[in-house]
Amino acid sequence: MNETFALNMRQAGNALRAVYVRELAAYFLTPLAYVFIATFLIALGSFTFQIGRFFDTNQADLAPFFLFHPWLYLVFLPAIAMRLWADEARGGTLELLLTLPAPAWSLVLGKFLAAWTVAAAALLLTTPIWMSVNWLGKPDNAAIFLTYVISFLMAGGYLAVACALSAAAQNQVIAFVLSVAVGFLFTAAGLPVVTAGLTAAFGPGLAEAMASFSLISHFEAAQRGVLEMRALVFYIGFIAVWLALNAIWVSARKGG
Repeated sequence: MNETFALNMRQAGNALRAVYVRELAAYFLTPLAYVFIATFLIALGSFTFQIGRFFDTNQADLAPFFLFHPWLYLVFLPAIAMRLWADEARGGTLELLLTLPAPAWSLVLGKFLAAWTVAAAALLLTTPIWMSVNWLGKPDNAAIFLTYVISFLMAGGYLAVACALSAAAQNQVIAFVLSVAVGFLFTAAGLPVVTAGLTAAFGPGLAEAMASFSLISHFEAAQRGVLEMRALVFYIGFIAVWLALNAIWVSARKGG
């Protein structure tokens, strides 16, 4: 039994690595990753310096920079994840992929990690802004590092939603629209205007419950330099739930 389990895990690991390398190559051996990263950096820079008035704050921090992360993730990350499963269905390669001697979760994780790597590369390329803040003043670098880590986890949350819905929709455009819509619900739930409206209509209990599922609510604590374990648990759990749904939908396709 132990030998069978070890063999299954070895097959799952091999499939995960193969899918990860394949998807990463699909991103970086085509213009897709470069266009995404360049557009993301331009958009983030524009929002930070133009709308966020970065230099007008006269403060050595990255608050105007991190403020726009959830909203840009909401649009940009579904754009790179919508193809992961929908493209397989369109190209007729999904059935071939599902014949691999590996569990669905290894295929799901391989694709997700490839997209997350692209997001990590884009986030890493924003560090010159962090360097410029250190040149201009003396920021709290520990707080900035923490916010980067939580931002990376938050990006994983948006990607997990998009990956799952790509498998469910099997059409890139539909997957993108659904991912943005669902992502918006999990973002807007923590906005003050939504919380105030829910409090007035249904009481504070429901408002707090809805806010606890908001991707943006757990990010705000990190922006203040506060590490909350519940934020880590939330983001990791959020990613796990959507990847589990992704695996279920892919398994259903395999079974069908």
